[in-house]
Amino acid sequence: MDILFLAHSYPREVGDAAGSFLLRLAQALHEEDVRVRVVAPAAPGLAAYEELGGIPVHRYRYAPSAYETLAYGGNMAQLVRTSWSSRVALLSFLGAGFRCAVSVRRRYQPQLIHAHWWFPGGLVGSWLGGLSHLPLVTTLHGTDLRIARDVSVARPAFRRVMNSSAAVTTVSRWLADEVTTLAPAVQPIVAPMPVATELFSAGGERDPRRLLFVGRLTAQKGVDHLLRALGAHLPAVTLDVVGDGPERAALESLASELGISARVRWLGTLPQPALADHYRGAAALVVPSHEEGLGLVAVEAMLSETPVVAFDSGGLRDIVQHGRTGILVGANDSDALGVALAELLADGAAERRAAIGAAARLYALGSFAPESVARRYATLYRTVVERSAREHHDT
Repeated sequence: MDILFLAHSYPREVGDAAGSFLLRLAQALHEEDVRVRVVAPAAPGLAAYEELGGIPVHRYRYAPSAYETLAYGGNMAQLVRTSWSSRVALLSFLGAGFRCAVSVRRRYQPQLIHAHWWFPGGLVGSWLGGLSHLPLVTTLHGTDLRIARDVSVARPAFRRVMNSSAAVTTVSRWLADEVTTLAPAVQPIVAPMPVATELFSAGGERDPRRLLFVGRLTAQKGVDHLLRALGAHLPAVTLDVVGDGPERAALESLASELGISARVRWLGTLPQPALADHYRGAAALVVPSHEEGLGLVAVEAMLSETPVVAFDSGGLRDIVQHGRTGILVGANDSDALGVALAELLADGAAERRAAIGAAARLYALGSFAPESVARRYATLYRTVVERSAREHHDT
């Protein structure tokens, strides 16, 4: 079976964190006799066509280089809200993506389109599916759901994509419930993305006084709550922050105000192999996000037998089973977060941390291994293609 992935975030090189789960899924699908081609936007230094990790990737230009800023930064929605030039670039982005997808479809004749994120990929996929009579599978990952929910003018387009999709999947139960709230006729299938089980593993020496955060530095990620918890409840603990984003300067300023700057390291974005070492060396990963779509960084930590402490919000509830595979605390409660972390890092709690880490790894291996995720999606693709063929035959 040949299928076409549409994505606005896809690895630019092996080890790139941007959309890395899509490359992992495409590679694992090959073992299920499913061949994937990818249409994704251009980025500096990238060829229009390449094979990355054995997967063919077709990249499209959508603006002069200085204005090709919508993809790979994780801030497309914010740019479009605040910049007229980004809005103009978005129109070009959609048009260029559609033209590239049409060209690839005509040349390689895939049997199914799989759009990742309803916007922009799902919207382009709905146009392409209507033109070519190919079935569309659309997967929501979290950030795209917030666009549909919070931007009223986006809802008609969201419903169009949902209604045009032969199947809708979400990476968590929370996202599935949110989709059904916005589009009651849609019944999403919960099917998370894979994690690199071969890369993230236990081992090495842990620092019992070091915490880790991994993610984009945006307000939704809640790093300010973590900094306040560190300042109020964890006087002897250090924190490594892996990631970058628009809130970094404000967060560094907050750390200074709280008097904890000397205990916080801002490491920027790291490739996944380097990130694996940080998971193995931390006493715990903290995920203080609000309404996280799923939280694959939590799964990566769990594979590393690193306890996860997270807010009880969004898709994190699918991953963290309180007291067994991690710890959940009340959302947006800095003091509760600090107390939970202090208890987990207390002298004499090493056995508890080890037990949580061991249980978490077993759970993550069973739920997020690439081969099991690929098998689930391959079965879905075949079901959708067979159903589509019957429907066309009957008409």
